[in-house]
Amino acid sequence: MSEQQTTVTAPKIPAGLLAEQVTEVQHYTDRLFRFRVTRPQSLRFRSGEFVMIGLPGAEKPVMRAYSIASPSWDEQLEFFSIKVPGGPLTENLQKIKPGDQILLRPKPTGTLVNDALLPGKRLFCLSTGTGFAPFASLIRDPETYEKFEQVVVTHTCRTRDELKYSYDTVKSTLEDPLVGEFAQGRLLHFASATREPAEHAGRITTLIQTGEFFRTLNIPPLDPAFDRIMLCGSMGMIRDVRTIIEPMGFVEGSNNAPGSFVVERAFVG
Repeated sequence: MSEQQTTVTAPKIPAGLLAEQVTEVQHYTDRLFRFRVTRPQSLRFRSGEFVMIGLPGAEKPVMRAYSIASPSWDEQLEFFSIKVPGGPLTENLQKIKPGDQILLRPKPTGTLVNDALLPGKRLFCLSTGTGFAPFASLIRDPETYEKFEQVVVTHTCRTRDELKYSYDTVKSTLEDPLVGEFAQGRLLHFASATREPAEHAGRITTLIQTGEFFRTLNIPPLDPAFDRIMLCGSMGMIRDVRTIIEPMGFVEGSNNAPGSFVVERAFVG
């Protein structure tokens, strides 16, 4: 009796997309995880930009915008993702493991980049949830410290466990042999939880308005003459921060017309 050989056909990769291999996956909670994949040699991006990613297996795969959480110099690509029950992409994306493939459209873009801001002294990166991802890229890029004297990154989530990614990223940044020398003494991290007791509790907008945010970090209040702001996260947070900073004189910028604050439009509808 001759043995029958089964041929497994790899999923066809749609035109315009690249297939990259998953190298690492880390789950933080039942809602959040990060993963790293191989980086195409041809991919060039500015720290803070996003790309479209998806999963193989469908003729027209579901693609979603994901900020690249790794800096532009990294040899791999890192992403920070939410898990949505029944989500068109994340229902299966959360199940990936090293060796699996993801699809990538190699056309990075975005407004959460240093070029979209006017020169300034301090950079404030305000985030909620997975909105921390582009700032994980920016705080690990030496260019950010060449342009700003001080970098303040915030992360607000529901629980303390959901803040672990930002704590880990800031710690590794300060210890990194390449970026650490730039970040030491200049990178400040402020994390808060909204639904359970924590070192800092409450929404970042409330903590800004009460002054607790500035007192904790021992820094002066916001000043549009010197400060630049990036916003990424929930629509509610972005809306509320805008109501605080726009009356102060902060003006929204873009790649074509740099300003004193920027918002990533791809994630706010």
